Amino acid sequence: MNQDTIWIGIDDHKLSLSVAVLDGTSEADPVIKKLANEDGALRRWVRRLERHHRDREIRICYEAGPNGFSLKRRLESFGSVTVEVMAPSLTPRRTGQRVKTDKRDASKLAHLYRAGELVAIATPDESDESARDLGRTFQQVKQEILRKRHHLLKFMTRRGRVYRDGQNWTLKHRQWLKSQTWDEWADEVSFGELLTGLRELEDRRLRLEQSLQRLAEEESRSLLVGVLRCFHGIDTTAAVILVNEIFEIERFETPRRLMSYLGLTSGVDQSGDRERRGGITKTGNRFARFTLGQIAWHYRHKPSVGMKLKKRREGQPLWAVAIADRAHQRLCRRYWALVNRGKPTHKAVTAVARELVGFIWEALVEAKRQSLTVRRVAA
Repeated sequence: MNQDTIWIGIDDHKLSLSVAVLDGTSEADPVIKKLANEDGALRRWVRRLERHHRDREIRICYEAGPNGFSLKRRLESFGSVTVEVMAPSLTPRRTGQRVKTDKRDASKLAHLYRAGELVAIATPDESDESARDLGRTFQQVKQEILRKRHHLLKFMTRRGRVYRDGQNWTLKHRQWLKSQTWDEWADEVSFGELLTGLRELEDRRLRLEQSLQRLAEEESRSLLVGVLRCFHGIDTTAAVILVNEIFEIERFETPRRLMSYLGLTSGVDQSGDRERRGGITKTGNRFARFTLGQIAWHYRHKPSVGMKLKKRREGQPLWAVAIADRAHQRLCRRYWALVNRGKPTHKAVTAVARELVGFIWEALVEAKRQSLTVRRVAA
């Protein structure tokens, strides 16, 4: 325990903050107060802390929540304090405790922070956070499009109109939808609104795809995105989303740690001589995990290089293409080996997604190494 440190836990909300100040030299209960979540009040509080605790380190923590990383940036800009954002899912909880208040939560955070029981999460800079939110907005719009399509198809089914001349959402199917006429004016209004809503969402998706393409061309991401686009099933949007969600491959020393961060490792329940392994943990970054799950379905196909993949690989380093080819051959064999053993297809795809993370880690680490080498030579 550092005796020259002031430990502070914050239970944060949109309009107010409950703060607990714990002295590293004392076992007394922390001093707890409530502050308005406003720049003026926070600036005065930080300066007061610096005056009362001269020549001592001030460390502040709060759980990731409604204020995101902006609270950390604001507090650090007001004075010489260190602020860390903690992972809520890894905060120890007392199962028998039935009383929960903001003051108790802030006090608990301060005590756990001083004891070293909290796990800090990596903080992206403002540029990385903006890029990540753009990718998440794109994924949310895609999900809204899926829901709107289901809504429209269910409406047609309830009216006894089922398309039987091929797959849905092809050009021919869309022309069939536009040709529908209705006897009841209410049905015409409902159908028109559903179709218009779907069209608006698809326009939003197109604009977001163009914005993600712009991100992919930025110097800080172009090499990493280009390397990932060499993989089968990873187009520009998927590559940008993965790069933004991982954002610092150096913090994962091994592929296993990246798999754990993405929630793709198996859960374990072990007691005594009994050990039981369950499904994947589904902890960590769900946006990247969802994207990997969509990509993994492509590896059920035999290894081949089509026109689109060949075009994506133009101008990319040979080592990246070699890693991508090795991944396709390995993962295709893995998928069919699991399916032929009787595993359900969704479990086989999950296993493929987990192993794909290892190849992605290798490619990103090598890309970072190559980038640093180029910078050193240029310097």
